[in-house]
Amino acid sequence: MENEVAAGVAQAMAVVQLVSLAVMVLMTIGMWKIFSKAGQPGWASLIPFFNMYVLLKVAGRPGWWLVLLFIPLVNLVILILVGIDLAKAFGKGVGYGLGLTFLSPIFYPLLGFSDDPYQG
Repeated sequence: MENEVAAGVAQAMAVVQLVSLAVMVLMTIGMWKIFSKAGQPGWASLIPFFNMYVLLKVAGRPGWWLVLLFIPLVNLVILILVGIDLAKAFGKGVGYGLGLTFLSPIFYPLLGFSDDPYQG
């Protein structure tokens, strides 16, 4: 009985890890495409912290805002503002920006693979 439970838990953990990996890959590909559309190097999406710096630049925000992302609660406000600004940079509305913030694994690939040009 204990072995069956342990095996079930191990299988569930494996599924969660595979889903997490798939989400990370989708996010990275979406961010790569967004960066490429904006004239930034796509490979920047692969480097932690630097990808957020480039994302701030694409959204039209200053690079020093990266520091604000390390402050609890302030980072939530900054991420919402960056999501909205990123959406506006591609001609989308506030609702799409909130989607970029709160449903990133869905909206980043949608934005990256869309035909919407970067407007700056």
